[in-house]
Amino acid sequence: MILSKRPEVERFLKSPDPMVRAVVIHGRDRSGVAERSEILCKTVTPDLNDPFNVSLLTDGDVDAGDGRLEDALAAMSLMGGRRLVRVRLSADKAATDKALAAALKSHAEGGFNPDALLVVEAGALGRDSALRKAAEASPNAAAIACYEDEVGDVARMTREALAADKVGLTGDALDRFVARLPRERGLMRQEIERLALFIGPGSGRTLDVAELEQHLGVEPDASLQDAAQQAFGGKAAPAQSGLRRAFLEGEGAVAALRAIGRQLQILIRIQTLMGAGAGAKEAAKSAGVFWKQEAEVLRQTKSWTPDALDAVMDSLNAAELACRSTGSPDQLIAERLILEISARARRLGL
Repeated sequence: MILSKRPEVERFLKSPDPMVRAVVIHGRDRSGVAERSEILCKTVTPDLNDPFNVSLLTDGDVDAGDGRLEDALAAMSLMGGRRLVRVRLSADKAATDKALAAALKSHAEGGFNPDALLVVEAGALGRDSALRKAAEASPNAAAIACYEDEVGDVARMTREALAADKVGLTGDALDRFVARLPRERGLMRQEIERLALFIGPGSGRTLDVAELEQHLGVEPDASLQDAAQQAFGGKAAPAQSGLRRAFLEGEGAVAALRAIGRQLQILIRIQTLMGAGAGAKEAAKSAGVFWKQEAEVLRQTKSWTPDALDAVMDSLNAAELACRSTGSPDQLIAERLILEISARARRLGL
């Protein structure tokens, strides 16, 4: 079966159907996959390192072809209770996908220990994945896709995490903070924890925008995001200056490329929403744009064409590959990309 709606996914992760023997959690956001997997696995045992009730396998164990996966699924708990078999996939290989699909199908039908729960953590699985198809087709298995969190989900997660520390943000400050957050679940959690420490856990304080700016202003990432927005607005000099300032503050080229990618995705998302009939302001808010930046971002959205954004995506991917090369001048690569984007923006009339 397929679980896709957030409420049903959250209910299932905290209280899974006992008839479900196998769950495949997949998506590009690997930290989001891991977080959801951990919530689910802890319904079986609070100690995920329990050697008697938990088996942790990897791609290599599945690829070995020596029956390790099948043995783990067939094993009985020495201490009583339900067993947990976790499989973490680090690569997308057809042979592994096919082997896991066969084991999952057999286990879902009761071919091994019916009291064992199989949880597979994978990257983004396409519709042609045998493993994904097997999990979606079986009534005793579930497939959960982890997509990028929507702005509303990120805001809710931020509010809940801050409330747990008895601190908070005003509505405008929350919009501002969420607009700054990366869309990778693990990094989000880290940034929210940093904010809670800045406010003071247990203090009962609620920050407004001005107070939040004191926190954002000391973050090198703030300079990077400003630089990315300036670049897409055709302002080469301020973009280059902001980038170099962030580098002096200790930020790296990878973070710079990530900031560029965030701004690119914001423009793409706004265009997609407006193409589906949403108003400009509604689309900007849904994309996580802070209200003070709304006019500038919408100005950029009108000028950047889909083909031009695709070209930037290609350049961004090329820059990321170049930065991974040993001995590459990664800061120069990021700076060159910033200037390239600024030049493209100027040619588009910005």
